[in-house]
Amino acid sequence: MKPISSDTSKKNTAVELFQYLFIAMVILYFGRSLFIPLSFSMLISFILYPVCKWMEQKGLNFNVAIGISLITVALLFAVILFLLFSQILEFSNEWQTLETKLEETINQLSVFLTNQFGVNEEKQMTYIKNALNNSSSQIFTFLKTTLYSFSESLFYLIIVPVFSALILFYRKLLVQALYHIFSENKKAMIREIIVETIHEYYKFIKGMLVVYVIVGLLNSIGLLIIGIPYPFLFGFTASILTFIPYIGIMVSSLLPITVAWVTFNSIWYPVGVIAVFLLVQVLEAYIIFPYAVGSRLKINTLAILVMVIAGGILWGAAGMILFIPFISILKLIADRSESLKSLSLLLSDGKQ
Repeated sequence: MKPISSDTSKKNTAVELFQYLFIAMVILYFGRSLFIPLSFSMLISFILYPVCKWMEQKGLNFNVAIGISLITVALLFAVILFLLFSQILEFSNEWQTLETKLEETINQLSVFLTNQFGVNEEKQMTYIKNALNNSSSQIFTFLKTTLYSFSESLFYLIIVPVFSALILFYRKLLVQALYHIFSENKKAMIREIIVETIHEYYKFIKGMLVVYVIVGLLNSIGLLIIGIPYPFLFGFTASILTFIPYIGIMVSSLLPITVAWVTFNSIWYPVGVIAVFLLVQVLEAYIIFPYAVGSRLKINTLAILVMVIAGGILWGAAGMILFIPFISILKLIADRSESLKSLSLLLSDGKQ
């Protein structure tokens, strides 16, 4: 009987790894309704754990410490929601002026088409009706997607605090269960990974704060350059509201677009606002976020960028945020496993 060669063994290992990766991606994709809020809850509970532990050491009751921590997070979310709805309210107050401006612009465009291209009003109405008929299905799809995103965000806002409270309440039981999964000689390693994971999540949050500050500054500078009033107010409000996937950036851009149109009586200023926000969002997703977060987690920018894109494919905007802590945990495990040293080297920033 011939011995199995090392090349064949490596090939079998690679095939098994690919199979496990494929199965994991399928489970993550179809189970995203459960895993997304659960992952956010783990993120919040890991961040709040040191706070809860500190309050317990000061003599506060176990349940009271959890309650105070979650109320603090709830107040933070309340501030974000307040900013969101205040933007909607301010936009609604400007709607009548905006409607007048819109009518004026349409009339000016109609006159321009008639004078420059000889397109009379009857032909223009025919073009508009055909465009509306062709775009009606797309508008319905857009509204459906927006409504689904809003309901999904509302569901997360309700279920995430519940999961977080339960994770903090049963944390000792969950850790004990994790110890029993692995052999006794790996108990110290598991404990080390748990402690390091909490520290990594803390670094992740600090990196996210840096991202929001940079995005706020870039938004503000862009609005200042094109001459929009209150650039820092609009810029940092848009930065904060990007925490809410899809809806946040859409709502936060409505008011500066309206103010630009009303103030300057030109369509190019609103277009400039859209261009500024779009450019900053692209920079945030593919440069600022990977670099700022990756440098704190000591993971290279290429790996961060790949995980951001993979997270976006599997879980949408939530995945682009959550997959970064996942890769940091994977690196912690790889650093402590001889069989995963190549993965650890692949993810590292080359400075260790």
